[in-house]
Amino acid sequence: MESKKLAGEKAVEYIKDGMIVGLGTGSTVYWTILKIGELIKQGLKIHGVPTSKDTEQLAVKMGIPLLNLSELSKIDLTIDGADEVNPRFDLIKGGGGALLREKMIASISERFVVVADETKYVTTLGKFPLPVEVTQFGWEITKKQIERMGQINPQLRLKDNAPYITDNGNFILDCYMNTIEKPEVLSVQLNMIPGVVENGLFVNMADTVIIGGSNGEIEIKHNTI
Repeated sequence: MESKKLAGEKAVEYIKDGMIVGLGTGSTVYWTILKIGELIKQGLKIHGVPTSKDTEQLAVKMGIPLLNLSELSKIDLTIDGADEVNPRFDLIKGGGGALLREKMIASISERFVVVADETKYVTTLGKFPLPVEVTQFGWEITKKQIERMGQINPQLRLKDNAPYITDNGNFILDCYMNTIEKPEVLSVQLNMIPGVVENGLFVNMADTVIIGGSNGEIEIKHNTI
């Protein structure tokens, strides 16, 4: 937890007065949101854009004024977590189920800062199952189409013995693979399948990655690719 807290709080240093800030979802960015709440009480003036209902509830609790994505054409800065991140700044996201909104908000952000603990930094993506958001209608067909791609084992995500439903009313297929050698290719292939809404591969989208170490140190990586 300490390494997540370190990374999450460090990211707040990129926030400036007057910014519109995308607020990510997950256990690391949780600490970011708490810190933003503290700074707002000290006079910081920003507006947040939440990536999930859970984040929205936490932001309201912390006194962060919020905007709807529909009101905006761009966001100054988004801070979010990752389930995996590789040296090419590719990410797997969506373990928390918010991948569609997270990707939409990241895509219109001037700067995308990712916070993670050291266990999330990997040489090659794929050990963590790749979440793919799919429509409820015909999800079984979508699952079969993904299986036909080969070397992918998609499993319907469950919660309390029932299908997990995203904030957008969709299902998630967690796709188990050994490695993802070409994230940019796989992302396009998945999104071409009818019934796939979005996948959790964020290909070279991160501008900065902040990694919290178990030894109390922080490593900051900047994308020059």
